[in-house]
Amino acid sequence: MQGSKLYVGNLKYSTTNDELKSLFDNYGRVVNVNILDGKGFGFVEMSSPDEADKAKDALDGQDFNGRILRVNEANPPGTRRDRDRNDRHRF
Repeated sequence: MQGSKLYVGNLKYSTTNDELKSLFDNYGRVVNVNILDGKGFGFVEMSSPDEADKAKDALDGQDFNGRILRVNEANPPGTRRDRDRNDRHRF
């Protein structure tokens, strides 16, 4: 893994930043947590790529508050939009 920022999906809408931070604290130092309100996903930044990799490996596919987590390396901003736009123009 190159980066230390993780995408965390399939969260209950009631999940708080503090709850997510507590979960990820088990795998290293959490630098930042940002859950997008009403979206069911958020981002967790760990202090190193190695810690992010450990957290991803341990938590992806695990149950958290009755939901199966999806944890992946976060894409840089704009990457998804650019990819989607390029896909629409393929023939």
